[in-house]
Formats: sequence, C-alpha cells, structure tokens
Amino acid sequence: MAGKVFRSHFQISRLQARQIIDTAFSKARNAGMEPLTAVVLDMGGNVIAAEREDGCAPLRFPVARGKAYAALGNGVASRIVGERNEQRPAFLASVAAASDGQFVPVPGGLVILNEKSCVIGAVGISGASSDEDEQAALAGIHEAGFRAGLAPD
Repeated sequence: MAGKVFRSHFQISRLQARQIIDTAFSKARNAGMEPLTAVVLDMGGNVIAAEREDGCAPLRFPVARGKAYAALGNGVASRIVGERNEQRPAFLASVAAASDGQFVPVPGGLVILNEKSCVIGAVGISGASSDEDEQAALAGIHEAGFRAGLAPD
C-alpha cells in the first residue's frame, strides 16, 4: 500500500522546463532552422522535460542529452568543454567513457544558473547547426527567467 512520502526540492519546475523548450522551438521556427530536439536536466542529471520536433532524426535525443550532460558535468557550456580540451583527446575520450557515452562536448549545451550564479540544471539542443542549437537554448533559458552560463568570468 502506498503511503505519504517527503517531497523532493526542485529548482526548475516542469513548467519552466517546458517554457525553455517551447521558446527554443519557437526561435528555431522563426529563424528557419532545422527541426530540433531539446532536453532539460535537473542538477542530478535527470530529465525534467524533453521533446523532439516533427522531422527530427532519432539520434538527436541522445546528442541533445549529451550536450546538456557535458555542460552540467563540467559547470560550463558544452562549447567551452570542447574548446578547452581540443588538444586533449585522451581526456575527452576518458570522460565520454566515464559517462557511458553521454558526453557531447560541442555547442548546444548550456548550464542554467540561479540568481547566485550556481548551476541548477542544463539544457541541450540538437538538430540545427551547433551554433544555432546554442542560440535556441539561450533564448529558452532567458525566457524562463533564468541565466545561462557559458563560462565564469
């Protein structure tokens, strides 16, 4: 028999995650981008919300999740992870192996920051060019009332 349980604390609601995705998709449609897949993760790397647009290829979900996971796991945008480690392929391969392949260090993954600039989650988007993916994620994060993190100053 199920009983009452204590509730978990969350910092990004399902509705905020949906707003991030909906705004990213709207930006993509207005800009004529290719169909996108978007994933919003909480601080523990769990999916809060995920969706793919019609016509988006099946591998876009694991790529979007991997971009978000790369950002979340390193505390900087997935673009920065890739750039900082261009000359360290063994490191990138090791992190990819340690994360069971859920690590995609290319643009399109951004950390979500709270008002104290602490990471509270991440967004990953795949489907258009990596730069366009990143811009869609940025628009979604801002519209939901959060700050996006590329790298600390």
